[in-house]
Amino acid sequence: MLSSASVWAQTGAPIAADAPKPELIGEGTISTVDDEFGGSLSPDGTSLYYDITVPPHYLYVMCESRLINGRWQKPEVLPFSGLYRDSDPVLTPDGHTLLYASDRPRNAAESHNFYIWAVDRTAAGWGEPRLLGGAVNSDGSQVFASMARNGNLYFTSDRNQGRFDIYRSRLVDGKYETAEDLGPNINGEGIWSLEALIAPDESYLLIGSFGRQPSFGNSDLFISYNQNGVWSKLKNLGPVINTAAREYSPRISPDGKWLIFTSERGMQTEHRDQTFTSEEFSSKARSTFNGLGNIYRIPMDYVLRTTTP
Repeated sequence: MLSSASVWAQTGAPIAADAPKPELIGEGTISTVDDEFGGSLSPDGTSLYYDITVPPHYLYVMCESRLINGRWQKPEVLPFSGLYRDSDPVLTPDGHTLLYASDRPRNAAESHNFYIWAVDRTAAGWGEPRLLGGAVNSDGSQVFASMARNGNLYFTSDRNQGRFDIYRSRLVDGKYETAEDLGPNINGEGIWSLEALIAPDESYLLIGSFGRQPSFGNSDLFISYNQNGVWSKLKNLGPVINTAAREYSPRISPDGKWLIFTSERGMQTEHRDQTFTSEEFSSKARSTFNGLGNIYRIPMDYVLRTTTP
């Protein structure tokens, strides 16, 4: 884990002495030498759904790891994944449905675009994936979706001139209404937002975004608060969470206590006073902290108390 001094060196931003440090989840089983991202917890906290990918994003496979006797177990590929690029698994608040993005054929037709799919879990196991109906899917790509407790859907799409923006589709009388652009405090020219994770009560929105300032150098995580129906200007989650590497793919644990996120911090962000030797470089490149994605958690109360308007 990077020290506070290392974070200061790479970002120039101060770190409070009492700030928590992000905790790696499942080192050696979930967070490994491979490229992992995501991290959606089941309501009982015993299953974690996430992606393993072949860099740079040629294939995404969704997996489940189970927590047994306090240890995360070797992941298994979900029974409906492993053939197409299946990405960004997010459980609905009741834990019964998994939303995800995929480039699998839509209506038996091959497509290079991503659409939002849903699959239900019952006592008998996972059902068959279905294309999510309503106003979420367009002729463009949709790469991330999350659901509030009232059924409203928040998602990212490039339907607006090829730029990935964030939209909401309200559930009214059992039907999803036309998607709404969340407006200038959320979306903007030159900004790509690829993840939009809504709090169950719609009180805040967590966003993974490129091109937004202030930034620590790559994709950063931001938060916006719902203030009487108006979304506040986004606030960067700060240098404890964001680094010069890529931070993205936020989730909230079902009990609301943890922010789960992905970070590519590692050998390319650590502060060094001496150059690598070839042996050191090769060893680090074969380690968990080789600069590919790992999954972390940090207390959500820290996020909220340091960003609340």
